[in-house]
Amino acid sequence: MLSHPFIHSLKIKLNAPLPGIEAQFEMAHVHRPKTNLNELIPGNYKSSAVLLLLIQRENDFYIPLTERHTYEGAHSGQISLPGGKQEERDDSLEQTALRECYEEIGLNNHITVLGQLTPVYIPVSNFLVNPYVGVYTQNNIDYNLNPSEVKSLIELSTSDLINPELVKTTTINAAPGIKLKTPYFDVQGKIVWGATAMILNEFKKLL
Repeated sequence: MLSHPFIHSLKIKLNAPLPGIEAQFEMAHVHRPKTNLNELIPGNYKSSAVLLLLIQRENDFYIPLTERHTYEGAHSGQISLPGGKQEERDDSLEQTALRECYEEIGLNNHITVLGQLTPVYIPVSNFLVNPYVGVYTQNNIDYNLNPSEVKSLIELSTSDLINPELVKTTTINAAPGIKLKTPYFDVQGKIVWGATAMILNEFKKLL
């Protein structure tokens, strides 16, 4: 798996200069402020990590995305990459991403982390999200979804991700009385927007 030409090429690209915030903001809503990450003060934001995991099936690679339950919070019902807040027991943000992947979809073994994408700051929840890219190194996969955290799981293929027809525009009811016009990825009829879409778009540029 790790010797696959796609994975080999991707690892090189992840360790070179990244497309960065300009690529991310192609999928940001029109009112999202551009935050200079260098100006963020440690301790004034919450650190988190997500895992963009690649799973090979035949000639394509698939990215698992989770649908959140509806709840009282800023990210209710959204489609996300597996991930969450860094905890004291985590030795690193990479470990946070792997732990959260296991807690949400039941995968933590047979994963090799290839590198990182550009962090994304989320003003509404004051999280700095650190995206890691990994590859699942086994042929057989058995998801074990955590029903308290994950409503459903969908898979996005890399061949679909680079399809320009997947990008559409809509108006989101982000909060009571707040509507946002935003681009999004239409993934199996689901609206993938916000930080997740921004991370996926930077990854798309590497493909």
